[in-house]
Amino acid sequence: MDEIFEQHNRLQDRRQFLKTSGSSLGLAALANLFPESRHAPRGPDHTPRAKRVIFLFMCGAPSQLDLFDYKPDLHKMFKKPLPKSVSKMQRVTAMTRGRTQLVAPSKFRFERKGENGVWWCELLPHLGAIADKVCIVKSMNTNAINHDPAKTYLCTGSEIPGKASMGAWLSYGLGSMNKDLPDFVVLTSAYWTGGKQIQGLYSRLWGSGFLPSTHQGTAFQSAGDPVLFLSNPAGVDRSVRRRMLDAIAKLNTKHRAEIGDPEIETTIAQQEMAFRMQSSVPELTDLSGEPESVRSLYGPEVDKTGSFARNCLLARRMVERGVRFVQINHRGWDQHSYLPERIPGQCFDVDQPSAALITDLEQRGLLEDTLIFWCGEFGRTVYCQGKLERNHYGRDHHPRCFSAWLAGGGIRGGIDYGETDDFSYNIVKDPVHVRDLHATMLYLLGIDHERLTFQFQGLDQRLTGVEKARVVRGILA
Repeated sequence: MDEIFEQHNRLQDRRQFLKTSGSSLGLAALANLFPESRHAPRGPDHTPRAKRVIFLFMCGAPSQLDLFDYKPDLHKMFKKPLPKSVSKMQRVTAMTRGRTQLVAPSKFRFERKGENGVWWCELLPHLGAIADKVCIVKSMNTNAINHDPAKTYLCTGSEIPGKASMGAWLSYGLGSMNKDLPDFVVLTSAYWTGGKQIQGLYSRLWGSGFLPSTHQGTAFQSAGDPVLFLSNPAGVDRSVRRRMLDAIAKLNTKHRAEIGDPEIETTIAQQEMAFRMQSSVPELTDLSGEPESVRSLYGPEVDKTGSFARNCLLARRMVERGVRFVQINHRGWDQHSYLPERIPGQCFDVDQPSAALITDLEQRGLLEDTLIFWCGEFGRTVYCQGKLERNHYGRDHHPRCFSAWLAGGGIRGGIDYGETDDFSYNIVKDPVHVRDLHATMLYLLGIDHERLTFQFQGLDQRLTGVEKARVVRGILA
């Protein structure tokens, strides 16, 4: 390996000299924009209530009317036009523009659960059974009306691609709690029961954007190596891999000293992390040591690789080992048609595993400092899209109001927060914008959202952006 390093030194010709000299001039001019200290964790601004986050992302947008936002008198409006006084000529998608907006009440039953009698849908019996641990926010709202910008906004605080995601911000702001696993892990469920209509996922939803790339999410695979290229190639054992990394690190360190690119340090750190993960990841993903009582808690699909149930159990194992942010993606919620036929399957996928995750964390003393939140990118309309019958309807996109639920990590359980009108169309009390959700998450982790910044393109970038955001204190314990 030393011969490789010596050969690299001999290749410093005139062109390389000019290249490094020019780079040095530019770096000198930009030095004030890239101080070394900005790559160090800031640490908390105040005493945190939570240490880690599990984000259960329901991609495609679940219907709040059919799951959380109970409207008992809406059946009286079946197939009647939505009053103009309610819709107020607000924007709609191209899919329902110019069409009569006929009201479609939910066909599903709701029951009061927990000490405070919060309404829960019959499709979520396991979550309803632990209603006192969960806070439902019924007054969520967002900016975007289409999936791509809405998902990007929820995950990064901006509709414009290229910004840092929630997990990346936490990794940057708080640093790592472990040395053998990434700070930020992404698990995408390979199966869903709600039909074939899904929305795409893209790495920018867990990317680092303008932050150093060491903070980006590490996507675990549902088949083969949990992390791509984690295994050694044929003929390369662990000792050879170690010598290779040492030689490459030596070259990279020299290159870093020559041109000053901080991303080279990131490369070195990620290569070392990958080496350690060769031992830590197989142990993490081996569920054979989990007791049957725990496995059964997560439901019948826990042994199905790539299932939401298995991912929830993996998430518990990850936070137990010091992973800061786990994002679990579950697709299939984009129900423009056949909603009553499809949404029960989606709820089957996520209800028992989500409730099990809360229970499992609580039994291990981890729930009190682990924040869990469950939501999609926006809500669904009260008016029908497509054919309308009592037991057959679909719903279009609706950013003006939707529901989310939270648990653990300083959240007050057993309540609902915010109110919508009789049609679940407009918010009438305690609105919670997506940026308010971000501000609250950061607050619970000990961070003032206005102080967690990163200078990029002449602006102190923030997860909550430049518009006013608030901590939602009414949901805090």
